[in-house]
Amino acid sequence: MQNGEDMVFEVLRRWSFEINADRIGPDFPATHWRLRYRSTMLKLCKKKFDFFDDTAEFRLGAYAICCKNIRVGARVVIRPGTMLFADKYASIDIGDHVMMGPGIHFYVNNHKFERIDIPLVDQGYYLSEPVVIEEGAWIGANSVILPGVTIGRNSVIGAGSIVTKPIPAYSIAVGNPAKVIKTIGYDKKP
Repeated sequence: MQNGEDMVFEVLRRWSFEINADRIGPDFPATHWRLRYRSTMLKLCKKKFDFFDDTAEFRLGAYAICCKNIRVGARVVIRPGTMLFADKYASIDIGDHVMMGPGIHFYVNNHKFERIDIPLVDQGYYLSEPVVIEEGAWIGANSVILPGVTIGRNSVIGAGSIVTKPIPAYSIAVGNPAKVIKTIGYDKKP
């Protein structure tokens, strides 16, 4: 009988942890189900995130870690497969009217990897840097946004791009690493 009681207490501890954790994701079923319905999604996101606009959406299958350092603006949809990976040292700020495809990953830190005398997993992290997506930007599906990146107002990031450096406003950037190939509103390359 002891094993049954242990299992019940383990389930209750896990459920409590999932409800109170500063994250949202499919691996947290105690809260993830709430993303299925708009009313419960908004209530959850407004509780967890630093800011979450009334017109924003966070869809089933998306992840957010360290929600208290994430801001999501008006008319933003966080689609399935997206990962918002903030930490206590740096934030992710997504402005109003930002369009995003599914499967985008945002990271505010990166592993160290300079030393050859110790395993990579034991080398720690570089200093965290914020990620900012300015108003009206469009980020294509499966892009990766790395620490310290600001994507300028009304810029476009091509699908599958890896953004390692800031992108100026009104730019189109594509590739790995992402490079500006055009300025919006002009026929010439930058």
